Amino acid sequence: MTAGLLDDLALAVSTVELLERYGFDRATFDTLRGRLARGEAGDETNRLRGTVEAPRPEEVRHLPPPGSRERQALADRGAAAIRDGEVAAVVLAGGMATRFGGVVKAVVEVARGKSFLDLKLAEIRAAAARAGGAVPVHLMTSFATDGEIARLARAANTTASPVQSFCQFISLRLLPDGSLFRDSRGEVSPYAPGHGDLSFALRRSGTLANLRKQGVKQIYMSNVDNLAATLDPAVIGAHLESGKAISVEAADKAKGDKGGAPARVDSVLQVVEGFRFPKDFDQDSIPVFNTNSFVIDTAAVDRDFDLTWFSVIKEVEGKKAIQFERLVGELTAFLPCNVIGVSREGEDGRFMPVKDPPELEARRDAIVALLSRRGAL
Repeated sequence: MTAGLLDDLALAVSTVELLERYGFDRATFDTLRGRLARGEAGDETNRLRGTVEAPRPEEVRHLPPPGSRERQALADRGAAAIRDGEVAAVVLAGGMATRFGGVVKAVVEVARGKSFLDLKLAEIRAAAARAGGAVPVHLMTSFATDGEIARLARAANTTASPVQSFCQFISLRLLPDGSLFRDSRGEVSPYAPGHGDLSFALRRSGTLANLRKQGVKQIYMSNVDNLAATLDPAVIGAHLESGKAISVEAADKAKGDKGGAPARVDSVLQVVEGFRFPKDFDQDSIPVFNTNSFVIDTAAVDRDFDLTWFSVIKEVEGKKAIQFERLVGELTAFLPCNVIGVSREGEDGRFMPVKDPPELEARRDAIVALLSRRGAL
């Protein structure tokens, strides 16, 4: 992309440089902008059109309880993969850095002087050490978080336990009529277009090629703000046992939960986001939901995917703005999918997301107790 291709958007030079640096795709942007202008984007166009059913009970394979022979067998298989250098970790640390007062969430202190990122790295390294191996860590950043997290990655990187970063893509917010959204200063409004960038950004950055060259066969992916999603060899083992290309952790639903869930779409098991279900579908018929923690085969994602661009409404400076985003869970519509049922809370809990400061205060004690048991604190 060159500045000339953006002249008609009347962008400042600094904005053009930002877009070029983070892989702005003008052709896709124009296509999505056209859809919006023609009224072809919105809640109804986001919904699935096929036959949607709850997963069959046997399609959610729950982890055996800790201490059981079956759990140990899975853990042994996963630990062997870690020892053989076949497992890497990807931590999603992108987004727009808005929920903690403009501070990059990954650097926010959680407990005992340790940040979200500190604790993620500590638990991955602890799990790898127990398995007798090392797990390289790759942090997916956004244009809003890249500078700070790339600096921290360099500081944390060691030969024995590599830490590197790669960046997702960038796009521009729109008004509902398809014109460019501009803020109170008259500037356009960039945003990070969702964690569905994962496979594309891994390839564009060269990260995926390097991992495969090093012999890495599986990636364990989790959000930086879900500290309960630790690297558990049993989860890796459950993925390997399934023989599927991608596994998703699914936890029991609680009252008020919103988000994606495993479902059968035209008989294909996959993760479906909440806003995609048909209006008449009873989402409560599915007892588990997507925690956004995945095990992914590196060979399987080393290609392009025709992921859907979903229109999302945001409020920016009191005005309605439209963003088009991709979701990593939609990879399950293209790859054979395994659903791993996991505990939500307690000793074996794997879902304690922290979206804002009040939630951090509410969950801090539980997070400290959990990570202390798992060797990260």
